[in-house]
Amino acid sequence: MAPLRFILNDEDVEIADIKATETLLDYLRLTRRLRGSKEGCAEGDCGACTVLVGRLRGGELRYETINACICFVGMLHGAHVVTIEHLSPAPGPLHPVQQAMVDFHGSQCGFCTPGIVMSLYALWMQTPRPSARQIETALQGNLCRCTGYRPIIDAGKAMSDFGKVSADPLVAHREAMIARLGALRDGKTVDIGEGKNRVIVPATADDLATIYAETPTATLVSGATDVGLWVTKFMRDIGPMIYIGDIPELHSIEAGEGALTLGAAVSYTQAREAMVRHFPQLTELWDRIGGDQVRNAGTIGANIANGSPIGDTPPPLIALGAHITLRKGSSRRQVKLKDYFIAYGKQDRQPGEFVESVTIPYLPAGEQFACYKITKRRDEDISALCGAFRVFVNDDGLVGMARIAFGGMAATPKRAKAVEEALLGKSWTEATIEAALPAFAADFQPLTDMRASKEYRLLAAQNLLRRFFLETTGAGERLERAVA
Repeated sequence: MAPLRFILNDEDVEIADIKATETLLDYLRLTRRLRGSKEGCAEGDCGACTVLVGRLRGGELRYETINACICFVGMLHGAHVVTIEHLSPAPGPLHPVQQAMVDFHGSQCGFCTPGIVMSLYALWMQTPRPSARQIETALQGNLCRCTGYRPIIDAGKAMSDFGKVSADPLVAHREAMIARLGALRDGKTVDIGEGKNRVIVPATADDLATIYAETPTATLVSGATDVGLWVTKFMRDIGPMIYIGDIPELHSIEAGEGALTLGAAVSYTQAREAMVRHFPQLTELWDRIGGDQVRNAGTIGANIANGSPIGDTPPPLIALGAHITLRKGSSRRQVKLKDYFIAYGKQDRQPGEFVESVTIPYLPAGEQFACYKITKRRDEDISALCGAFRVFVNDDGLVGMARIAFGGMAATPKRAKAVEEALLGKSWTEATIEAALPAFAADFQPLTDMRASKEYRLLAAQNLLRRFFLETTGAGERLERAVA
């Protein structure tokens, strides 16, 4: 077994014992006295704690923003953590991103500024001359309550006026950092601490299968965008913790002849290209899953595995007929995603069994598909409800197949079977849609909470079916032209 090893700015770090619940933000501020990263929300929502984490993927080094407040130190083995302090070590000049923020008056109180700078820094390294839209997307996970965003966007457009990306240390010295990180990957499983403070980082999927079968009460952690809040908001112990987010086999993306298969540890960011290529109808939904920090850390496998009734990916994947592969030791079994969710907090997953991959069949020619997310604010918000619709209308204009699934409407992600039955065999017309709407009340008895009332949820679900009909028939576009 090996200790936990990573690089913090330019320093090699080796840890032999640490609490499973120790967040990166607390480690930076309290242990290392690096206080540029701030705690605003402690739930991955405001972005004041944003740092960069560089990881090797297929021999390439990619830096991405994450929320340090919900990232555990035990998740950092083999990574390079970059904080705001590393951009301009004293007494050097300001970094180009920092200088742009100064010159364009992008900061007032300054509390959120370090996180904004780090988000712009990550964008600048990938896109030296970003558009306003690219800047807005990069800042989805950063909330500023002082300046408004116009001067920040102006600063983002001007970053390359103050320096070249090629001269940045993370770019200029990338090969050296790749070698340093490669040396940390010795193929050994990390296993440190004991009891509730035990942290395990399996080196391979086989190691994970063996360890989890032996320790089925451990908490599996991938991106920690959900588990992180168990600690910061509910003060729960999660140890022993098994971090699975950096196992190479779980990062596979395979576009097969009839389906797309994603390893359980594939993040939303990693999956985006393949998902929007094969399922372009999910582009808008994908770009509204959290902000960049959440999309960089959160994984599709974990979004399914935790069984949340408001997860963004289960409704569309259920409608598409996806199945998951569950593994325990050397045994595997496949479960249709619609059958995986049993009740609130209960899934068809045995002790010691984990989600290894998810397989999504391609949409057959001639079928219509769409997914809609309803939230209180457009960006970086949890769904009040999320609905996915898939239908096939035959040459006679009759509905030959209907698959409708919702999140946020029940204790689990769930098919709207009564609505589907009300559509099957009927003409794909407005009259059929209106006649099917009462069936929603048979499928769902939603709750009232801080995100929406039960009445709103039910009415919104009905209106989404109306919207889907209008979009698939072109009636909405014709109506817009008529009004114009």
